[in-house]
Amino acid sequence: MKKYTSLVYKTAREMEFGKALYPVNCGFSLTIGNGKVLPEINYTLPPMPVSMDNIEEILKQYDSIINGILKRAVVLDVPGILLEFEHLPPMTDVLEIGVKITKRTKEIMKNFHEKYDLKSGLRVTICDTRDEKRPPKMRSGEAIKRIFDSFRENALAGADLLSIESIGGKEVNDRALMEGSIPGLLFSLGVLAPRDMHFLWKEITRIAKETDVVPAGDSACGLANTAMMLADRNYIPEVLAAVVRAMSSVRSLVAFEEGAVGPSKDCAYEGPVMKAVTGYTISMEGKSAACAHLSHLGNIAAAVCDLWSNESVQNVKLLADFAPTVFTEILAYDCRIMNQSIEGGTKDLLKEIFVKSDELKNVQAFVISPEFSVEIAKTIVQEEDDFLRTRATGLKACDLIRKAVDRGDIILNKRELSWLRKIESELAKYDSEEALTSEVAPLYGELTLLEEYGI
Repeated sequence: MKKYTSLVYKTAREMEFGKALYPVNCGFSLTIGNGKVLPEINYTLPPMPVSMDNIEEILKQYDSIINGILKRAVVLDVPGILLEFEHLPPMTDVLEIGVKITKRTKEIMKNFHEKYDLKSGLRVTICDTRDEKRPPKMRSGEAIKRIFDSFRENALAGADLLSIESIGGKEVNDRALMEGSIPGLLFSLGVLAPRDMHFLWKEITRIAKETDVVPAGDSACGLANTAMMLADRNYIPEVLAAVVRAMSSVRSLVAFEEGAVGPSKDCAYEGPVMKAVTGYTISMEGKSAACAHLSHLGNIAAAVCDLWSNESVQNVKLLADFAPTVFTEILAYDCRIMNQSIEGGTKDLLKEIFVKSDELKNVQAFVISPEFSVEIAKTIVQEEDDFLRTRATGLKACDLIRKAVDRGDIILNKRELSWLRKIESELAKYDSEEALTSEVAPLYGELTLLEEYGI
Protein backbone atom coordinates (compact mmCIF):
# COMPACT_ATOMS: atom_id res chain seq x y z
CA MET A 1 0.00 0.00 0.00
CA LYS A 2 1.17 3.50 -0.86
CA LYS A 3 1.37 6.06 1.94
CA TYR A 4 1.50 9.75 1.07
CA THR A 5 3.90 11.76 3.20
CA SER A 6 4.16 14.88 1.02
CA LEU A 7 2.09 16.89 -1.44
CA VAL A 8 2.39 16.80 -5.21
CA TYR A 9 1.09 20.38 -5.39
CA LYS A 10 2.74 22.49 -2.72
CA THR A 11 0.52 25.55 -3.22
CA ALA A 12 -3.03 26.22 -4.33
CA ARG A 13 -1.71 28.29 -7.22
CA GLU A 14 -0.06 25.22 -8.76
CA MET A 15 -3.38 23.41 -9.09
CA GLU A 16 -5.35 24.21 -12.25
CA PHE A 17 -8.62 23.18 -13.78
CA GLY A 18 -8.26 20.85 -16.76
CA LYS A 19 -4.75 19.74 -15.94
CA ALA A 20 -3.37 17.14 -13.54
CA LEU A 21 0.07 15.71 -13.01
CA TYR A 22 -1.20 12.23 -13.89
CA PRO A 23 -3.80 12.30 -16.69
CA VAL A 24 -6.00 9.26 -17.27
CA ASN A 25 -6.35 7.55 -20.65
CA CYS A 26 -9.42 5.41 -21.13
CA GLY A 27 -12.27 4.39 -23.39
CA PHE A 28 -12.38 5.57 -26.97
CA SER A 29 -9.26 7.77 -27.20
CA LEU A 30 -10.29 9.82 -24.16
CA THR A 31 -7.67 11.59 -22.06
CA ILE A 32 -8.70 13.30 -18.82
CA GLY A 33 -6.59 15.99 -17.16
CA ASN A 34 -4.31 16.81 -20.08
CA GLY A 35 -5.18 20.46 -20.64
CA LYS A 36 -8.97 20.53 -21.07
CA VAL A 37 -11.96 20.29 -18.77
CA LEU A 38 -14.37 17.66 -20.05
CA PRO A 39 -18.04 17.10 -19.22
CA GLU A 40 -19.03 14.08 -17.16
CA ILE A 41 -22.71 13.46 -17.73
CA ASN A 42 -24.57 11.47 -15.08
CA TYR A 43 -28.09 10.20 -15.73
CA THR A 44 -30.68 7.83 -14.32
CA LEU A 45 -34.07 6.35 -15.04
CA PRO A 46 -37.40 8.08 -14.46
CA PRO A 47 -39.52 6.53 -11.70
CA MET A 48 -40.16 2.96 -12.84
CA PRO A 49 -39.72 -0.62 -11.63
CA VAL A 50 -36.17 -1.95 -12.01
CA SER A 51 -36.13 -5.72 -12.41
CA MET A 52 -35.48 -8.38 -15.02
CA ASP A 53 -39.23 -8.47 -15.67
CA ASN A 54 -39.01 -5.14 -17.52
CA ILE A 55 -35.41 -5.24 -18.70
CA GLU A 56 -36.38 -4.42 -22.29
CA GLU A 57 -38.11 -1.20 -21.22
CA ILE A 58 -35.09 -0.32 -19.09
CA LEU A 59 -32.74 -0.87 -22.03
CA LYS A 60 -34.97 1.29 -24.26
CA GLN A 61 -34.66 4.07 -21.70
CA TYR A 62 -30.87 3.82 -21.70
CA ASP A 63 -30.76 3.61 -25.51
CA SER A 64 -32.64 6.89 -25.62
CA ILE A 65 -30.48 8.50 -22.93
CA ILE A 66 -27.12 7.53 -24.43
CA ASN A 67 -28.06 8.38 -28.00
CA GLY A 68 -29.43 11.75 -26.91
CA ILE A 69 -26.28 12.59 -24.94
CA LEU A 70 -23.84 11.55 -27.65
CA LYS A 71 -25.77 13.21 -30.48
CA ARG A 72 -25.69 16.50 -28.59
CA ALA A 73 -22.00 16.04 -27.83
CA VAL A 74 -21.32 15.65 -31.55
CA VAL A 75 -23.44 18.71 -32.46
CA LEU A 76 -21.59 20.83 -29.89
CA ASP A 77 -18.21 19.43 -30.93
CA VAL A 78 -17.10 18.54 -27.42
CA PRO A 79 -13.41 17.52 -27.24
CA GLY A 80 -14.40 14.45 -25.22
CA ILE A 81 -17.05 13.28 -22.80
CA LEU A 82 -17.25 10.87 -19.88
CA LEU A 83 -20.51 9.04 -19.25
CA GLU A 84 -21.29 7.87 -15.75
CA PHE A 85 -23.62 4.92 -15.37
CA GLU A 86 -24.46 5.03 -11.69
CA HIS A 87 -26.17 1.88 -10.47
CA LEU A 88 -29.48 1.93 -8.71
CA PRO A 89 -29.53 -0.76 -5.99
CA PRO A 90 -31.27 -3.44 -8.12
CA MET A 91 -28.63 -3.01 -10.83
CA THR A 92 -25.96 -4.19 -8.41
CA ASP A 93 -28.14 -6.69 -6.58
CA VAL A 94 -29.27 -8.33 -9.84
CA LEU A 95 -26.00 -8.68 -11.71
CA GLU A 96 -27.54 -9.18 -15.14
CA ILE A 97 -29.37 -5.83 -15.13
CA GLY A 98 -26.27 -3.71 -14.62
CA VAL A 99 -24.17 -5.78 -17.02
CA LYS A 100 -26.74 -5.51 -19.82
CA ILE A 101 -26.90 -1.72 -19.46
CA THR A 102 -23.10 -1.43 -19.46
CA LYS A 103 -22.82 -3.56 -22.61
CA ARG A 104 -25.53 -1.61 -24.43
CA THR A 105 -24.00 1.72 -23.43
CA LYS A 106 -20.56 0.74 -24.66
CA GLU A 107 -21.95 -0.50 -27.99
CA ILE A 108 -23.59 2.87 -28.64
CA MET A 109 -20.43 4.73 -27.62
CA LYS A 110 -18.40 2.60 -30.02
CA ASN A 111 -20.76 3.46 -32.87
CA PHE A 112 -20.38 7.19 -32.22
CA HIS A 113 -16.60 6.88 -32.04
CA GLU A 114 -16.45 5.03 -35.33
CA LYS A 115 -18.92 7.30 -37.11
CA TYR A 116 -18.02 10.73 -35.66
CA ASP A 117 -14.64 10.15 -33.97
CA LEU A 118 -16.27 11.15 -30.68
CA LYS A 119 -13.85 10.60 -27.80
CA SER A 120 -15.63 9.09 -24.83
CA GLY A 121 -15.28 6.93 -21.74
CA LEU A 122 -17.63 5.11 -19.39
CA ARG A 123 -17.49 5.26 -15.61
CA VAL A 124 -19.57 2.58 -13.90
CA THR A 125 -20.35 3.35 -10.27
CA ILE A 126 -21.43 0.26 -8.39
CA CYS A 127 -24.06 0.79 -5.69
CA ASP A 128 -22.95 0.10 -2.13
CA THR A 129 -25.92 -1.98 -1.00
CA ARG A 130 -24.43 -3.22 2.26
CA ASP A 131 -26.65 -1.02 4.42
CA GLU A 132 -29.91 -2.36 3.04
CA LYS A 133 -29.99 -4.43 6.22
CA ARG A 134 -29.00 -3.03 9.59
CA PRO A 135 -26.62 -3.45 11.27
CA PRO A 136 -24.74 -3.73 7.98
CA LYS A 137 -22.40 -6.59 7.20
CA MET A 138 -19.45 -4.79 5.67
CA ARG A 139 -17.09 -7.71 4.97
CA SER A 140 -19.23 -10.85 5.08
CA GLY A 141 -22.52 -11.97 3.64
CA GLU A 142 -24.12 -11.78 0.22
CA ALA A 143 -24.10 -8.00 -0.29
CA ILE A 144 -20.34 -7.58 -0.44
CA LYS A 145 -20.00 -10.64 -2.68
CA ARG A 146 -22.54 -9.13 -5.11
CA ILE A 147 -20.70 -5.81 -5.06
CA PHE A 148 -17.36 -7.36 -5.98
CA ASP A 149 -19.01 -9.59 -8.58
CA SER A 150 -20.66 -6.51 -10.05
CA PHE A 151 -17.32 -4.68 -10.29
CA ARG A 152 -15.77 -7.60 -12.12
CA GLU A 153 -18.63 -8.31 -14.52
CA ASN A 154 -19.24 -4.67 -15.39
CA ALA A 155 -15.54 -4.25 -16.06
CA LEU A 156 -15.65 -7.21 -18.41
CA ALA A 157 -18.82 -5.79 -20.01
CA GLY A 158 -17.14 -2.52 -21.00
CA ALA A 159 -16.64 -0.19 -18.04
CA ASP A 160 -13.55 1.97 -18.46
CA LEU A 161 -13.52 3.41 -14.94
CA LEU A 162 -14.68 1.77 -11.71
CA SER A 163 -16.08 3.78 -8.80
CA ILE A 164 -18.31 3.46 -5.76
CA GLU A 165 -19.84 5.82 -3.22
CA SER A 166 -18.98 3.64 -0.25
CA ILE A 167 -20.85 3.91 3.04
CA GLY A 168 -18.42 2.57 5.64
CA GLY A 169 -19.22 4.20 8.98
CA LYS A 170 -22.48 5.73 7.76
CA GLU A 171 -24.61 3.79 10.23
CA VAL A 172 -22.84 5.64 13.05
CA ASN A 173 -22.32 8.89 11.16
CA ASP A 174 -26.05 9.44 10.55
CA ARG A 175 -26.97 9.28 14.21
CA ALA A 176 -23.90 11.21 15.32
CA LEU A 177 -24.79 14.05 12.95
CA MET A 178 -28.34 14.32 14.23
CA GLU A 179 -27.16 14.15 17.84
CA GLY A 180 -24.29 16.53 17.25
CA SER A 181 -21.89 13.99 18.75
CA ILE A 182 -18.31 14.92 17.94
CA PRO A 183 -16.88 11.70 19.43
CA GLY A 184 -19.39 9.74 17.35
CA LEU A 185 -18.34 11.56 14.19
CA LEU A 186 -14.66 11.02 14.94
CA PHE A 187 -15.36 7.32 15.49
CA SER A 188 -17.25 7.08 12.21
CA LEU A 189 -14.87 9.15 10.07
CA GLY A 190 -11.59 8.31 11.75
CA VAL A 191 -12.01 4.65 12.73
CA LEU A 192 -14.76 2.89 10.78
CA ALA A 193 -14.68 4.65 7.41
CA PRO A 194 -10.93 4.36 6.73
CA ARG A 195 -10.88 0.69 7.73
CA ASP A 196 -13.69 0.00 5.30
CA MET A 197 -11.96 1.97 2.55
CA HIS A 198 -8.79 -0.10 2.90
CA PHE A 199 -10.82 -3.31 2.72
CA LEU A 200 -12.89 -2.20 -0.29
CA TRP A 201 -10.26 -0.53 -2.41
CA LYS A 202 -7.66 -3.23 -2.00
CA GLU A 203 -10.11 -5.57 -3.72
CA ILE A 204 -11.43 -3.02 -6.25
CA THR A 205 -7.93 -2.23 -7.49
CA ARG A 206 -7.15 -5.92 -7.73
CA ILE A 207 -10.26 -6.48 -9.86
CA ALA A 208 -9.39 -3.46 -12.01
CA LYS A 209 -5.89 -4.76 -12.63
CA GLU A 210 -7.14 -8.23 -13.55
CA THR A 211 -9.75 -6.81 -15.97
CA ASP A 212 -7.48 -4.08 -17.38
CA VAL A 213 -9.65 -1.12 -16.42
CA VAL A 214 -9.06 2.01 -14.34
CA PRO A 215 -9.76 2.04 -10.58
CA ALA A 216 -10.99 5.62 -10.41
CA GLY A 217 -12.06 6.79 -6.95
CA ASP A 218 -14.65 7.08 -4.23
CA SER A 219 -16.75 9.76 -2.55
CA ALA A 220 -17.66 10.68 1.01
CA CYS A 221 -21.16 11.44 -0.30
CA GLY A 222 -22.97 9.30 2.28
CA LEU A 223 -21.05 11.03 5.07
CA ALA A 224 -20.05 14.60 4.22
CA ASN A 225 -22.78 15.30 1.67
CA THR A 226 -25.35 14.06 4.15
CA ALA A 227 -23.98 16.66 6.56
CA MET A 228 -24.10 19.31 3.84
CA MET A 229 -27.77 18.59 3.08
CA LEU A 230 -28.71 18.56 6.77
CA ALA A 231 -27.01 21.92 7.31
CA ASP A 232 -28.74 23.38 4.26
CA ARG A 233 -32.05 22.51 5.94
CA ASN A 234 -30.89 23.96 9.28
CA TYR A 235 -30.98 20.57 11.01
CA ILE A 236 -27.31 20.82 12.01
CA PRO A 237 -24.86 23.76 12.19
CA GLU A 238 -23.08 24.85 9.01
CA VAL A 239 -19.73 24.76 10.78
CA LEU A 240 -20.28 21.14 11.79
CA ALA A 241 -20.91 20.16 8.17
CA ALA A 242 -17.83 22.11 7.09
CA VAL A 243 -15.56 20.33 9.58
CA VAL A 244 -17.03 16.95 8.64
CA ARG A 245 -16.18 17.76 5.01
CA ALA A 246 -12.52 18.32 5.91
CA MET A 247 -12.36 15.19 8.08
CA SER A 248 -13.93 13.02 5.38
CA SER A 249 -11.03 13.71 3.01
CA VAL A 250 -8.90 11.21 4.94
CA ARG A 251 -11.12 8.24 4.16
CA SER A 252 -11.37 9.26 0.49
CA LEU A 253 -7.58 9.44 0.21
CA VAL A 254 -7.39 5.77 1.25
CA ALA A 255 -8.70 4.76 -2.19
CA PHE A 256 -5.63 6.34 -3.80
CA GLU A 257 -3.29 4.83 -1.25
CA GLU A 258 -4.76 1.44 -2.13
CA GLY A 259 -4.22 2.00 -5.86
CA ALA A 260 -6.97 4.22 -7.30
CA VAL A 261 -5.66 6.61 -9.97
CA GLY A 262 -8.59 8.96 -10.57
CA PRO A 263 -10.71 10.63 -11.59
CA SER A 264 -12.38 10.89 -8.20
CA LYS A 265 -16.18 10.92 -8.03
CA ASP A 266 -18.06 14.09 -8.95
CA CYS A 267 -19.90 14.25 -5.60
CA ALA A 268 -16.59 14.07 -3.71
CA TYR A 269 -16.24 17.74 -2.78
CA GLU A 270 -13.07 16.67 -0.99
CA GLY A 271 -11.58 16.29 -4.49
CA PRO A 272 -9.23 19.31 -4.29
CA VAL A 273 -7.53 17.71 -1.27
CA MET A 274 -7.09 14.50 -3.28
CA LYS A 275 -5.58 16.43 -6.17
CA ALA A 276 -3.19 18.37 -3.93
CA VAL A 277 -1.88 15.19 -2.31
CA THR A 278 -1.80 12.83 -5.29
CA GLY A 279 -1.71 14.83 -8.53
CA TYR A 280 -4.50 12.62 -9.91
CA THR A 281 -7.53 13.92 -11.79
CA ILE A 282 -10.74 14.88 -10.06
CA SER A 283 -14.37 15.25 -11.10
CA MET A 284 -16.42 18.00 -9.47
CA GLU A 285 -19.98 19.31 -9.56
CA GLY A 286 -21.56 22.63 -8.67
CA LYS A 287 -24.21 24.92 -10.14
CA SER A 288 -24.92 22.53 -13.01
CA ALA A 289 -25.75 19.80 -10.49
CA ALA A 290 -28.73 21.72 -9.10
CA CYS A 291 -30.96 19.12 -10.75
CA ALA A 292 -29.74 16.68 -8.09
CA HIS A 293 -29.13 18.82 -5.02
CA LEU A 294 -28.78 22.41 -3.86
CA SER A 295 -25.56 23.74 -2.33
CA HIS A 296 -23.42 26.79 -1.61
CA LEU A 297 -20.62 25.43 -3.82
CA GLY A 298 -21.86 26.34 -7.30
CA ASN A 299 -18.77 28.06 -8.72
CA ILE A 300 -15.92 27.32 -6.34
CA ALA A 301 -16.25 23.59 -7.04
CA ALA A 302 -14.94 24.21 -10.56
CA ALA A 303 -11.71 25.89 -9.45
CA VAL A 304 -9.40 22.89 -9.98
CA CYS A 305 -11.67 20.32 -11.66
CA ASP A 306 -10.67 18.06 -14.55
CA LEU A 307 -14.19 16.78 -15.19
CA TRP A 308 -17.30 18.93 -14.67
CA SER A 309 -20.44 17.00 -13.80
CA ASN A 310 -24.17 17.44 -13.31
CA GLU A 311 -24.35 14.80 -10.50
CA SER A 312 -27.43 12.94 -11.81
CA VAL A 313 -30.62 13.71 -13.68
CA GLN A 314 -33.65 11.59 -14.45
CA ASN A 315 -34.65 10.85 -18.02
CA VAL A 316 -37.69 13.12 -17.98
CA LYS A 317 -38.95 15.39 -20.77
CA LEU A 318 -38.19 19.09 -20.51
CA LEU A 319 -39.32 21.71 -22.99
CA ALA A 320 -36.11 21.51 -25.03
CA ASP A 321 -35.46 17.77 -24.91
CA PHE A 322 -35.01 14.99 -22.39
CA ALA A 323 -33.09 16.09 -19.30
CA PRO A 324 -29.82 14.13 -19.88
CA THR A 325 -29.49 15.75 -23.32
CA VAL A 326 -30.22 19.18 -21.86
CA PHE A 327 -27.63 18.78 -19.13
CA THR A 328 -25.09 17.56 -21.66
CA GLU A 329 -25.47 20.93 -23.34
CA ILE A 330 -25.22 22.83 -20.06
CA LEU A 331 -22.00 21.02 -19.13
CA ALA A 332 -20.57 21.45 -22.64
CA TYR A 333 -20.97 25.22 -22.45
CA ASP A 334 -19.54 25.38 -18.92
CA CYS A 335 -16.49 23.47 -20.16
CA ARG A 336 -16.13 25.73 -23.21
CA ILE A 337 -15.67 28.73 -20.93
CA MET A 338 -12.99 26.99 -18.90
CA ASN A 339 -11.20 25.66 -21.96
CA GLN A 340 -11.29 29.01 -23.72
CA SER A 341 -9.71 30.61 -20.67
CA ILE A 342 -6.95 27.98 -20.82
CA GLU A 343 -6.33 28.65 -24.51
CA GLY A 344 -6.56 32.42 -24.10
CA GLY A 345 -4.27 32.66 -21.08
CA THR A 346 -6.95 33.83 -18.64
CA LYS A 347 -7.34 30.61 -16.64
CA ASP A 348 -5.86 32.13 -13.48
CA LEU A 349 -8.38 34.95 -13.63
CA LEU A 350 -11.31 32.58 -14.16
CA LYS A 351 -10.09 30.35 -11.34
CA GLU A 352 -9.96 33.40 -9.07
CA ILE A 353 -13.50 34.35 -10.07
CA PHE A 354 -14.74 30.84 -9.35
CA VAL A 355 -13.20 30.98 -5.88
CA LYS A 356 -14.01 34.55 -4.87
CA SER A 357 -17.64 34.36 -6.02
CA ASP A 358 -18.38 31.67 -3.37
CA GLU A 359 -15.51 31.41 -0.92
CA LEU A 360 -16.65 33.84 1.77
CA LYS A 361 -20.39 33.52 1.25
CA ASN A 362 -20.68 30.30 3.25
CA VAL A 363 -18.33 28.31 5.45
CA GLN A 364 -19.02 25.13 3.46
CA ALA A 365 -17.71 26.83 0.32
CA PHE A 366 -14.73 28.16 2.25
CA VAL A 367 -13.56 24.67 3.24
CA ILE A 368 -13.33 23.40 -0.36
CA SER A 369 -11.35 26.38 -1.66
CA PRO A 370 -7.95 25.48 -3.15
CA GLU A 371 -6.12 27.36 -0.37
CA PHE A 372 -8.05 25.62 2.40
CA SER A 373 -7.73 22.25 0.64
CA VAL A 374 -3.95 22.53 0.44
CA GLU A 375 -3.78 23.29 4.16
CA ILE A 376 -5.91 20.22 4.91
CA ALA A 377 -3.73 18.15 2.57
CA LYS A 378 -0.58 19.29 4.39
CA THR A 379 -2.14 18.30 7.69
CA ILE A 380 -3.01 14.83 6.42
CA VAL A 381 0.44 13.89 5.17
CA GLN A 382 2.09 15.01 8.42
CA GLU A 383 0.22 12.44 10.49
CA GLU A 384 1.04 8.74 10.92
CA ASP A 385 -2.29 6.95 10.62
CA ASP A 386 -5.89 7.42 9.48
CA PHE A 387 -7.27 8.16 12.94
CA LEU A 388 -4.69 10.82 13.73
CA ARG A 389 -5.11 12.27 10.24
CA THR A 390 -8.86 12.57 10.70
CA ARG A 391 -8.58 14.18 14.12
CA ALA A 392 -5.88 16.56 12.88
CA THR A 393 -7.87 17.66 9.84
CA GLY A 394 -10.86 18.40 12.06
CA LEU A 395 -8.74 20.55 14.36
CA LYS A 396 -7.03 22.23 11.41
CA ALA A 397 -10.38 23.03 9.83
CA CYS A 398 -11.54 24.62 13.09
CA ASP A 399 -8.34 26.65 13.29
CA LEU A 400 -8.62 27.92 9.72
CA ILE A 401 -12.30 28.80 10.15
CA ARG A 402 -11.59 30.62 13.41
CA LYS A 403 -8.79 32.66 11.82
CA ALA A 404 -11.10 33.59 8.95
CA VAL A 405 -13.72 34.72 11.47
CA ASP A 406 -11.14 36.77 13.37
CA ARG A 407 -10.11 38.47 10.11
CA GLY A 408 -13.72 39.25 9.36
CA ASP A 409 -13.69 37.14 6.20
CA ILE A 410 -16.33 34.67 7.42
CA ILE A 411 -19.33 35.73 9.48
CA LEU A 412 -20.66 33.16 11.95
CA ASN A 413 -23.56 33.78 14.33
CA LYS A 414 -23.39 32.99 18.05
CA ARG A 415 -24.77 29.47 17.58
CA GLU A 416 -22.20 28.64 14.94
CA LEU A 417 -19.34 30.09 17.00
CA SER A 418 -20.47 28.09 20.01
CA TRP A 419 -20.43 24.93 17.90
CA LEU A 420 -16.97 25.76 16.57
CA ARG A 421 -15.67 25.92 20.16
CA LYS A 422 -17.44 22.68 21.01
CA ILE A 423 -15.99 20.83 18.03
CA GLU A 424 -12.47 22.01 18.87
CA SER A 425 -12.68 21.05 22.53
CA GLU A 426 -14.22 17.64 21.84
CA LEU A 427 -11.70 16.69 19.15
CA ALA A 428 -8.83 17.77 21.40
CA LYS A 429 -9.86 15.20 24.04
CA TYR A 430 -9.19 12.15 21.88
CA ASP A 431 -5.61 11.45 20.81
CA SER A 432 -5.91 7.65 20.85
CA GLU A 433 -7.99 5.47 18.53
CA GLU A 434 -8.14 2.74 21.14
CA ALA A 435 -9.39 5.07 23.89
CA LEU A 436 -12.02 6.61 21.61
CA THR A 437 -13.23 3.22 20.42
CA SER A 438 -13.54 1.77 23.92
CA GLU A 439 -15.54 4.81 25.07
CA VAL A 440 -17.71 5.48 22.01
CA ALA A 441 -18.31 2.11 20.33
CA PRO A 442 -20.69 0.82 23.05
CA LEU A 443 -22.93 3.84 22.45
CA TYR A 444 -23.58 2.61 18.90
CA GLY A 445 -23.54 -1.11 19.64
CA GLU A 446 -26.97 -1.80 18.16
CA LEU A 447 -26.09 0.05 14.95
CA THR A 448 -22.74 -1.39 13.97
CA LEU A 449 -20.83 -4.67 13.97
CA LEU A 450 -17.25 -3.92 14.96
CA GLU A 451 -15.99 -7.28 13.70
CA GLU A 452 -17.14 -6.25 10.21
CA TYR A 453 -14.52 -3.51 10.38
CA GLY A 454 -11.77 -5.76 11.64
CA ILE A 455 -12.06 -4.44 15.20
